[in-house]
Amino acid sequence: MAPPSALEVFPETDTSTFTVPDRLTIQGIAKRRAASGKLIAGAAAPADIASFKGLNHHIHKSKAKRWEPRMTEEAKSRGGSSLKNAAKFLKTPGLISLGGGLPSADYFPVEEMGFVVPRMPLQGTNKVSTGDSEVDGRPANSTTQITAGKHDMAAGTSAFDIATAFQYGQGHGSAQLLRWLVEHTELIHDPPYADWSCTMTVGNTSAFEMLMRMFAQRGEWILTEEYTFPAMVESAAPMGIKVAAVKMDEGGLLAESLDEVLSNWDETVRGGPKPFVLYTVPTGQNPTGSTQTLERRRAIYAIAQKHDILILEDEPYYFLQMQPYIAGEVTDSQPQSHQDFLTSLVPSYLSLDTEGRVVRLDSFSKVIAPGVRVGWITAPEHICERYHVHSDLSTQSPSGVSQLMLFKLLEETWGHEGYLDWLLHIRREYTARRNVLLLACEEFLPKEVVTWTPPMAGMFMWLKVDWKAHPRFHDGVTLLEVEDELFHRNMAAGTLLMKGSWFVGEKGKGSGAEEMFFRATYAAASFEGIREAVKRFGVAVRELFGLKQEDFGKER
Repeated sequence: MAPPSALEVFPETDTSTFTVPDRLTIQGIAKRRAASGKLIAGAAAPADIASFKGLNHHIHKSKAKRWEPRMTEEAKSRGGSSLKNAAKFLKTPGLISLGGGLPSADYFPVEEMGFVVPRMPLQGTNKVSTGDSEVDGRPANSTTQITAGKHDMAAGTSAFDIATAFQYGQGHGSAQLLRWLVEHTELIHDPPYADWSCTMTVGNTSAFEMLMRMFAQRGEWILTEEYTFPAMVESAAPMGIKVAAVKMDEGGLLAESLDEVLSNWDETVRGGPKPFVLYTVPTGQNPTGSTQTLERRRAIYAIAQKHDILILEDEPYYFLQMQPYIAGEVTDSQPQSHQDFLTSLVPSYLSLDTEGRVVRLDSFSKVIAPGVRVGWITAPEHICERYHVHSDLSTQSPSGVSQLMLFKLLEETWGHEGYLDWLLHIRREYTARRNVLLLACEEFLPKEVVTWTPPMAGMFMWLKVDWKAHPRFHDGVTLLEVEDELFHRNMAAGTLLMKGSWFVGEKGKGSGAEEMFFRATYAAASFEGIREAVKRFGVAVRELFGLKQEDFGKER
């Protein structure tokens, strides 16, 4: 992901040339900010996203494919909020507004808001986390107190304050935070077409639901992995949208299976037209923990081009990519610099998208906190415009309280560099947690019945259980009966793992009818809790399958 070593020069006219700019860097963001001047954005302010990207940085790139013909009538007919459209007049000098329905900030019962965050880069955290509550000997000066006042903008002490953030906002979110998100997206992914844009969401689940209303009608199908995020299926079902499964292996969705499903689509048998939307979680996939390689992503993108598919790239776990796990060893070969970290990441679909056929869903849920309910999509401008018009008349915008907190943290305290430090930190923490789970599986699980592939990202591991080894398999016991019995035996032992059948995308289809899985997570329990939970699961498996119980001695 390093910038090009030499500048390319392309013809602009018969008599002139232009130079392709270097890829955006953290230093380049600072220069762009200095050149653009101070950002002034009051209540419900519109956002000039093109200026956030840099006016001349993308002129050499081609424009995105147009998706309006594929949009639903609902999406195409939305006219937006007439009241919010009037917000552009609030910048008129000397204007006294009696038009807007904005309550007076004088009556917001919050004068100041404060919180404490880690200071980047983290100091005194060389020890591997235990997952418990102690601070690991971190020095007292490793935190920063952040304070936001009601009228900081008027006082000239901040570009965002309580009086503005707590007001009604535009569907695309506040200009102050949106600028940071646009810069982050360009810094990490550098979308290779010109007219990409970003708009905020209230999280990826909401974003998916709204995108389905934009691109799928009742009775139509979408494509996804054969095991997938249940909330996606459960969101689509009430809208009458059906899910077609694409086979997977340990590396995630299979390009050849995607091609096969699309090439052999029979509208009469399926009862609906050939789908043109693919929903995928490419990195640390929920539930399987699989991560698609760059080669796999390129192959899938090529299939999407062949069949004119729109890819919904759901990536809450993208920055939780890890070093390979070596059985029996705990390595600490983590990236030591921002550039090493960025280079280590598998390139996103967005970074491969030359045609504007990817809608990337990003979220702070797994890297900051789920409760902030702030995310964003990156897509062609015309898709983002339709999305935030929808937001104006539904979710309105993400919580202003959350946006203010994130702005104070990401913009004014950490900056882009500090955020990368934080991502490096949680990558190390989740890697340590993954390794504890894998070591426990090697120690406590009967490998003749339970097998797994070490995850390369995210917070989940997919445990395959050979249900055909069950003593009553030849007497006609079913997969779902064995799964349910093991689930309840494990619960009785004091451990919860999720049934694999809950994650089947196309019910009754694919390998879900032949293979049995359980999903484990290493996200939250203490290290000792992870070990004990795996030990209890091993006991439950041995009991159910009539295997000899092992004597593991006293707990460590």
